[in-house]
Amino acid sequence: MVAIVTLTLNPALDVFTGTESVHPTHKLRCTPPRFEPGGGGINVARVVHALGGEVTAVFPCGGSSGTAFEKLLRESGVPIAPVSIAGTTRESFTVDEKESGEQYRFVLPGPTLSDGELEQILETVGGVDGPPAYVIASGSLPPDCDPGIFRRLCALCGRIGARLVIDTSGDALAAVEGSCAFLIKPSLREVQELVGRELPDAAAECEAARELLARGFADVIVVSLGDRGALLVAEDAELRMPAIEVPAGSAVGAGDSMVAGITLALASGKSLEEALRYGVAAGAAALITPGSELARREDVERLYSAAVARGSADSRS
Repeated sequence: MVAIVTLTLNPALDVFTGTESVHPTHKLRCTPPRFEPGGGGINVARVVHALGGEVTAVFPCGGSSGTAFEKLLRESGVPIAPVSIAGTTRESFTVDEKESGEQYRFVLPGPTLSDGELEQILETVGGVDGPPAYVIASGSLPPDCDPGIFRRLCALCGRIGARLVIDTSGDALAAVEGSCAFLIKPSLREVQELVGRELPDAAAECEAARELLARGFADVIVVSLGDRGALLVAEDAELRMPAIEVPAGSAVGAGDSMVAGITLALASGKSLEEALRYGVAAGAAALITPGSELARREDVERLYSAAVARGSADSRS
């Protein structure tokens, strides 16, 4: 299997608990906490590993929460290449309110990385044995991190012969313009923000994706369309893959699972259409797992096989 490296610049130790009801100033008695390693690239690595792919997760790590974070990843079996930093790995705190069924998510900002630490992180990505065929940079940036880090990462991938996949948002996503990554996976809302207009129909969505191609965001644009599935646009291809209907569950990790599925399929030699179908199946598989659990291999394979049996994507190439 071709190697994949994931990069998570702002990982988080995710803490999950529950309480009967949330009220200000009250002491809220909580259930025993559950701890999981989180962050976009970490989730992607966990899914790739679960699907049988060869992957290494690169991330900064520091403080007591970083120690716990690293221990959890090692116990999961995901190969890792942590980079020690002076700051402390952030935590995110999620509380489920039993009375209402609502969920409250508290996300801390994370440590600021020094120039030297960022350089060490990039060197670690470039130094993974292989070298990797794909590098996936996923998740938010840490405080005060120059979004130009993606240009540096793209240049690094060019030197080592890897394809760069980026899944981020906001100013970080806007900064990808001109970097000519291999693939980005924005949501429809994020595409609208990048092109500065509403996209009322399918033709407008394709036109906007092609505008992002022309502006040098990536060679392949995969637009997540929620319950409408996904749109893939490349220079010589337009593919629409309908969503796979599954029982409603938790949406946690669905986007990360899609990125993992698409990239793993491409690394395995599948076509863009096959990779998109596999990614949509992985995203759907994440929807049917409880709580924060990510996509399971048996669900992905079952949903992918069913999608293959139903036929090809709507395409124009």
